[in-house]
Amino acid sequence: MKKRLLASALCLFAFPALASDVAYPKNYRQWAHVKSLILEEGHPLFASFGGLHHIYANEKALEGYRTGRFPDGAVIVFDLLEVQKGGNAIAEGNRKVLGVMHKDRQRFKDTGGWGFEGFAQGDPNQRVVKDKAKEACFGCHAEQAGKTDYVFSQWRK
Repeated sequence: MKKRLLASALCLFAFPALASDVAYPKNYRQWAHVKSLILEEGHPLFASFGGLHHIYANEKALEGYRTGRFPDGAVIVFDLLEVQKGGNAIAEGNRKVLGVMHKDRQRFKDTGGWGFEGFAQGDPNQRVVKDKAKEACFGCHAEQAGKTDYVFSQWRK
C-alpha cells in the first residue's frame, strides 16, 4: 500500500500535470484525515518524496472512500512535509508540497474525471502541476481505474 501511495505521489509531483485550474483547498486540515506515513532515507523515492505524508479528504471524497466511486466535487489532498528528528521524537518540518486531486467528470474527461495540481511549499501562488497530467499523473493512476476510481489511498476502518 505504501508503495502505491508513493507511486501516486510520484505521479502527482515529479512531473508537471494537467489542471492548472484546480483550486487551492482552503481549510483542508479540517477535513477527514485518511492516513499518514513517513518515507525515510533508503527508499527509492526518498530524494523526491522523503518526509511525512498526510492524506485528507473532503465530505464527497469520504463518500468515494466508502463506496469505491468518487462523486464530482470530491477533493483529496496530499500534504508532504519535511521530517525533523531529535530527542527520540519525529516532528513535522517545513511543507514541501501540497498536492490536490479534484473530481469533476465534465472538466477532466481526459484524466478519468480527476484534475491534478501541486502547490510548492503549500503556497497557493506556486503551482507546480500544469498541463501534463495525462502523460504524467494519469498514467500512474490509470492502474487503479477499475479498483478504486483512480485513487491509491484507501480508508482505514
